[in-house]
Amino acid sequence: MLIGGGIMSVTLGAILKQVEPEWSIRLYEALPELALESSNPWNNAGTGHSALCELNYTKELPDGSVDISSAVKINEQFQISRQFWSYLIKKDLLPEPQKFINTVPHMSFVWGEDNVAFLRRRFDALKDHPLFAGMEYSEDPAVIHAWAPTIVTGRPKSQRFAATRMAVGTDIDFGALTRDLADYLKSQGAVISTDEKVTGVSRGKDGIWTLRMRRAIGKGVSRVRARFVFVGAGGGALKILQKSGIPEARGYAGFPVSGQFLRTDDQKLVARHLAKVYGKASVGAPPMSVPHLDTRIIGGTASLMFGPYAGFTPKFLKTGSWLDLPGSIRFGNIIPLLAVFKDNLDLSWYLVTQLLASKRAKFAALREFMPDARPSDWHLITAGQRVQVIKKDAKRGGILQFGTEVVTGAEGTIAGLLGASPGASTAVPIMLELMERCFPDRIAEWTPALRAMVPSYGKALSSAPALAQKTLDSTARVLELNLPA
Repeated sequence: MLIGGGIMSVTLGAILKQVEPEWSIRLYEALPELALESSNPWNNAGTGHSALCELNYTKELPDGSVDISSAVKINEQFQISRQFWSYLIKKDLLPEPQKFINTVPHMSFVWGEDNVAFLRRRFDALKDHPLFAGMEYSEDPAVIHAWAPTIVTGRPKSQRFAATRMAVGTDIDFGALTRDLADYLKSQGAVISTDEKVTGVSRGKDGIWTLRMRRAIGKGVSRVRARFVFVGAGGGALKILQKSGIPEARGYAGFPVSGQFLRTDDQKLVARHLAKVYGKASVGAPPMSVPHLDTRIIGGTASLMFGPYAGFTPKFLKTGSWLDLPGSIRFGNIIPLLAVFKDNLDLSWYLVTQLLASKRAKFAALREFMPDARPSDWHLITAGQRVQVIKKDAKRGGILQFGTEVVTGAEGTIAGLLGASPGASTAVPIMLELMERCFPDRIAEWTPALRAMVPSYGKALSSAPALAQKTLDSTARVLELNLPA
């Protein structure tokens, strides 16, 4: 049983169908179509998150050095996803790759003496690593203009700035990928139902789960029994895990953050900027609020997006309820919630300033990246909801955790995914981890099939330069990504 019609559920279903083709799979989505929440391409930035440009994955340490461990981990995870997608394409189980993935260079861009010095140290720490081979660095305005004219034109000549560039970055339409994977599942006998919402989850004495479903159209409640349940319902996952009664879900809470982007479809403007350009986050801003100016390719048409502008709503889903946040509060998660609020006053203040920001202030943020931007070329769109994980902590009472969290319980018969970015890009390794935790007695039997799908399964690309290069090149060819000259 897969709850939620997004990239996580269909990824798990596709992997399971490869290792256990006889297993019956049902997927239930509460909305009329799949991929309408976080997996919808306009609800996310579409970045193939591999830490090529995201500065929040490379932390500056007190001594001035740069810790690249998180960047290496994120990149490794993305390479696992690329291998799985490549496998499905080679087997003709997914359509042409350009439908969901395209080459878009990834850039980091900063200005100011301190930021330029940091970017140089970051580049020096990454450039010789096998997963970051080919990274370029420049402080030359002419070079950076050749990479991305829009971020240089109109900039004061006295301003010092710098950029790094990886030509092999990607833009991904996770909505299209979700629907393609769902089509594969249906071709293998999986049942996919929309407009059906899970309203109850309970486990019988026989260990079998019973899920109560309510139809959105018409009347009637149905029940489905399942030996294994995956809760991939995005912001709705916490509520369902709480209903399941598993002790492993106690103490978890969620902090919802909404977002907006400025978007332009002006093709003359779009043609001047082929890159995903990431800057540095404001003090107190969550990692998901790192400003970036992105090329997006959706349905074969390119657009530009800038943001995100953070906001707050108590909804856990874009189509959720205003009672989601208060309804998620339990006796077991009150202390973590209060502790996180106390320890993250800077984040609270950041959200307040974002909520109060005028249209002029929001556009001024874009002009820091694109000095000659004109308001008439851009319009504001609302992105998807993100629910950051709050969990118990023995020392502090509770901590706000960025990233994703796999929660498993009841002897591995139920699992759910909480959290946000880099989520979709790392869906495959996250689901492999989930399978290892929930089906430990089957992993040895599945390993040959898993290695056929992901040749590097069980190996660390970061410590095997030859294998890393082979993997990067082979997946780029299959996914029809443009390799650098």
